[in-house]
Amino acid sequence: MTPEVQCAGAVDGEKSGARANRPVLHAYLDIAIVVVVLAATNLIAHFTTAWASIATVPIAAVVLLVLTRRRGLGWAELGLSPRHWRKGSLYALAAMGLVIGVVAIGAALPITRPFFMADRYATLSGALIASMIVIPLQTVIPEELAFRGVLHGTLDRVYGARGVFAAGSLMFGLWHIASSLGLTSGNKGLSSFLGGGVLGQVLGILAAVVATAAAGVVFTWLRRRSGSLIAPIALHWSLNGAGALAAAIVWHTTMA
Repeated sequence: MTPEVQCAGAVDGEKSGARANRPVLHAYLDIAIVVVVLAATNLIAHFTTAWASIATVPIAAVVLLVLTRRRGLGWAELGLSPRHWRKGSLYALAAMGLVIGVVAIGAALPITRPFFMADRYATLSGALIASMIVIPLQTVIPEELAFRGVLHGTLDRVYGARGVFAAGSLMFGLWHIASSLGLTSGNKGLSSFLGGGVLGQVLGILAAVVATAAAGVVFTWLRRRSGSLIAPIALHWSLNGAGALAAAIVWHTTMA
């Protein structure tokens, strides 16, 4: 082989290596963009105006979906493929039935009943609106689209299942720090259990992060098992929406 041929082969090899590395770099860039957008969204939603708290998360979820679709993520990678709807619906029904049963038992038992005493759900009408409109449209669907859809798909391309479960669930837990700042002060059961003041607030935030990270693991398992966002959306709504209704019922019957 002549030196010229050897040189040409080396150049071709370098070009092939560069082409092979480019998709990996693009995948890391996608993850970085998603994380930055989620962090900015969280700060804007919780520390700016009331209107921002209503609209920011849904808008960000749609923007992330459009961006990642343009970056090449398929509908199946995002958990939105129609071929998984049937399986996702079956898992959704099972998850909803389990959670609603557990919530009903927790609201009925005297030992766990105080944990449902959240003053933000002091009225049945307010809890019903929150459960059926606000929670699904402002929280559950956008968060699942962002975390179990977009973030899941981008992480999976680089890190696989372990990365999705670990990093995705941790980020979902950290996402709830801002929303947990007043958790203990607005819940009689938690304030009596964790205490008041700064220490109680810190413990409440830590508990919320751990609990939501653990929930993120379950949501991710449902997403991967069913292949669809329908199942984690249903479970997420069951925890938040059914919990809100149970809190209103407990508050109404206890304070009446």
